[in-house]
Amino acid sequence: MPPDTDKKALLEQLRIDRGSPERGGIPRAWVLAAVAAAVVLAGAAAALWWLKGGPRFPVDVATAEPPAHGGAATAILQATGYVTARREATVSAQITGTLTEVLIEEGDHVKEGQVLARLDDTAQQAALAQAQAQLQAAQAQQTQFEAMLAQAQRDLVRNQDLVVRQLVSQQALETARTQVETLTAQLEAQRKQVKLARAGVQAAQVQLGYTVIRAPFTGVIIAKAAQAGEIISPISAGGGFTRTGVGTIVDMDSLEIEVDVNEAYINRVQPAQRAQAVLDAYPDWTIPAHVIAIIPTADRSKATVKVRIGIDQKDPRILPDMGVRVSFLEESPAPGHGDSAPALKGMLLPSSAIVQRAGRSVVFVIEGERARERVVSPGQTLGGDLRLVEGIEPGTRVVRAPPEDLEDGARLTVHTS
Repeated sequence: MPPDTDKKALLEQLRIDRGSPERGGIPRAWVLAAVAAAVVLAGAAAALWWLKGGPRFPVDVATAEPPAHGGAATAILQATGYVTARREATVSAQITGTLTEVLIEEGDHVKEGQVLARLDDTAQQAALAQAQAQLQAAQAQQTQFEAMLAQAQRDLVRNQDLVVRQLVSQQALETARTQVETLTAQLEAQRKQVKLARAGVQAAQVQLGYTVIRAPFTGVIIAKAAQAGEIISPISAGGGFTRTGVGTIVDMDSLEIEVDVNEAYINRVQPAQRAQAVLDAYPDWTIPAHVIAIIPTADRSKATVKVRIGIDQKDPRILPDMGVRVSFLEESPAPGHGDSAPALKGMLLPSSAIVQRAGRSVVFVIEGERARERVVSPGQTLGGDLRLVEGIEPGTRVVRAPPEDLEDGARLTVHTS
């Protein structure tokens, strides 16, 4: 057989027939089905990750509240602020020293004059002992001068009698009289020395008293700033190793509220005006209040005026620096005496809770761990950053400031105060 014929026969044997699968191979349809199944599983896994895991958005919460109404009064303005203490002090020592005892903890109720801490008083005790010794020496010398003066006065009387009887010279009488006058002056000077020594004792006692730190008024300890063994000083020392206070005490009876009112609405606020306060921590609790004073200056950076609000009912739940919303009230006209003020429609929410999505005003309602987009109709602003919103129910919890990438159904991590 020619060589070319042999090569062609060999090539024919090596050719693969694509119409029929080779023994032991995998059909192409099966491969395509496996790839499609893998894609479906990957999609399902991604969906499951989104539902079960997915990104979480840390958010703060705002609660929808109806505008406040109180009996015959109507809320004409609302503002936000904080509870503050008019009487608050960081208690320190009047001298520099080392703390030997600190007798307070956060939350302790203390009375005026109660001992809060003690300093090392070794030097003050020594100074007091020295002053007392000097006083005793001065008093002893005064006693000595008193005895000498008494003797000189007796000698003077005796010499006066002897001069009359011409038994001693006039010079002896004058010498006795001079002795009395000299001792009288010395005794008076010594009495002043005793007073000086007694004042030194009092000064030493005052310095010793500075080693005991007492509560300046009745209140509650809200911060403990030092421990036994630390150095405390009324003047801050370089390096940060010296404490300037032992703790901070607050008079809870002096608590009041400070709010910032938009200067465009400050004409609605008057001294002694009735108000209602609602703490962020207790949104269902309305606290009666009144306007104490309008601070006569404006904050140009925020265009607001600070207003002090008095709390009519003290309560242990009211704590310094708590967030609070205040509604300023106005007496409604009596029936038959003019038109009544129109009722405010909608729920109150911070303006930051209302965002734009696809040209619509929406809020993100919190349902469990999910954010649900809700279309709303925003209304007027009532002082501060509070705004009337229609489309949600009272008590609805919404995201206070939704991130730009927050979407409907996103998972949330809600911050709690």
